[in-house]
Amino acid sequence: MNLLKEFSLNDKCSYLDDKEQTTHYKVIDNCSSQYTQELIERGYRRFGKMYFRPVCEGCQECQSIKIDINNYTFSKSEKRVLKKAKNIKTYIQSPTLTQIHLTLFDKYHKHMQEKKSWDYQDVTSDHYYNSFVSGHQDYGYEVLYYDEEKLIAVDLIDILEDGISSIYFYYDPDYSKYSLGKLSMLLQIKFALQAKKDWIYLGYYVEECSSLNYKADYKPYLTLDGRPSIDARYIWN
Repeated sequence: MNLLKEFSLNDKCSYLDDKEQTTHYKVIDNCSSQYTQELIERGYRRFGKMYFRPVCEGCQECQSIKIDINNYTFSKSEKRVLKKAKNIKTYIQSPTLTQIHLTLFDKYHKHMQEKKSWDYQDVTSDHYYNSFVSGHQDYGYEVLYYDEEKLIAVDLIDILEDGISSIYFYYDPDYSKYSLGKLSMLLQIKFALQAKKDWIYLGYYVEECSSLNYKADYKPYLTLDGRPSIDARYIWN
């Protein structure tokens, strides 16, 4: 493991329009599964070789959240989502980069620009590779969703010692009837139960952000107390 660099950046908040944000970054080459686990437990997220978390002074709107798998109960509506998607096939493998990935990623973000006013930028192979393929080591995976021979969604995850860390999910908006975002969460929960994991780390919950506040629907969950340093004790409440 090699810490390539460490730094903080100030920018416009990614989640709340009226706020600024300070984000702390660690760029780590060949990061071990154990150290990734320690970072995730302390509120970091991983994109490629980059680990980051918000450290905004005087603001606690971004709460690191994880689902308690062992006490989760599927609701009737969730069971209906699973049943409706029974013909969708999923495959898990190491992250890859193809033109089909890029086309689907681009289509999803154009859809989210219209639906939720997300900022849109043209996707490049370098950006995708650095964000979702690089740095996966032996614990990063992609789950591919297929309708017959057509790729309709990609779920990027880390499988760690005690749980699954959700990295990113994108899908074909033409298949919205399957509630693919919700389906991906339910399948992660089922997989975690089968793999005898305790948690699903969902990144950040922000109550006033429509792209993130859905995470509170998956109960029971815990949130991280503050932003503990890497050598400090962490507490999930």
